[in-house]
Amino acid sequence: MAASRKGRKSPSPEWGTANIELMPGVTRRFLLFGSLTAAGLRAAEKGASFPSDATRYPDPVTSIDVYRLTSPEYSTTMTAYYNRGIARNSGWMLCCCDRVGSPQGFRLDLKGGEMKQLTEAEDLDGTTLTLLPDNRAFCYAAGRSVWLAPATGGGRKREVYRIAEGWERAGGISVGPDGTHVTLAERKGDTWRLRIAPLTGTGARTVIESPTAMTDPIARPMRAQILYRQAEDAMGLVNMDGTQNRRLKLAPGGVGTPDWATDGRTLLYLNFPLDHTQLNNFREFNPDANTDKTIGKTSQYESFSANHDASVFVAASRNNASPDVFLYLRVTQSERTLCEHKSRAGWVDPVFAPDSQRIYFQSDRHGKPAIYCMHVEKLVEKTEAG
Repeated sequence: MAASRKGRKSPSPEWGTANIELMPGVTRRFLLFGSLTAAGLRAAEKGASFPSDATRYPDPVTSIDVYRLTSPEYSTTMTAYYNRGIARNSGWMLCCCDRVGSPQGFRLDLKGGEMKQLTEAEDLDGTTLTLLPDNRAFCYAAGRSVWLAPATGGGRKREVYRIAEGWERAGGISVGPDGTHVTLAERKGDTWRLRIAPLTGTGARTVIESPTAMTDPIARPMRAQILYRQAEDAMGLVNMDGTQNRRLKLAPGGVGTPDWATDGRTLLYLNFPLDHTQLNNFREFNPDANTDKTIGKTSQYESFSANHDASVFVAASRNNASPDVFLYLRVTQSERTLCEHKSRAGWVDPVFAPDSQRIYFQSDRHGKPAIYCMHVEKLVEKTEAG
């Protein structure tokens, strides 16, 4: 990580000053200002555009500029940490926002802050929004169905899967690295199952059924396997044809924000030790060799995400004394404070942009949940998006 410049910085050239209101002063207290624009009060309408609500302020701890991209007068949240939420060119992201009266999918421009409504759905689950690999379409779950829609806001949505009567969705959904299918978990009474549905054509099928809770399925890159959470503190791995279903031999304790390295060779995760006097730590598990190793101890991180080559992590701490967002350099096992998040526990979920030049996280520190951004190009080398 390169050294950062201290003090106030000018906005990036692509963030024109016309789009950003600078917040005066360095205080821990933020006064909510402004009201919803007339555009923000209109009825839900797919394709509707909204002007930027982006603003900038110096972080009270580090004095580094933080960009709040959405207004805290309405709720805006990112998708699940394991889903593909940011476009490959790092120019825009999918998000869920209730500014039109109900939670809907939006396209948030990450250069100017404008928003465009993409859905008119009932009972949309914002954590399920996920881009396909080509960035031209996205999937989401609403009610009992999974839908596929154009990422431009035009065109028609298409129902690709509907949950059978008697069953209910359990947790999130994910789209595999090849963009051909969606995977989800379902529950009926004490029975749980993993299902795969193709995004084109028909032929949804059950991978496995189990009396043990199964949620949050994540396809393994470069392998025909699915990672999933078993109950609360265990992870399972199964082949897509339902064979070789097994519980992974991870370190004892809780498991935080597990996700695959880009090449799919290893699983990166946070370990929450059973002995609460011990520090939470980064770990890496190799399913093929059945080996687990420590990457490094942390400042009680609760969630994290790796950049494209897993050389740097961005993480959120649940330490009440320092509820901050950190950069963690893997080679030196050292961390650097970026800013306060001051949000509720277990909810910040910071992520890198695909090119590793910005980080994004969510927080309710100023009111309702909003999306925040920081520029880290002075701290993290640029990476190629997959």
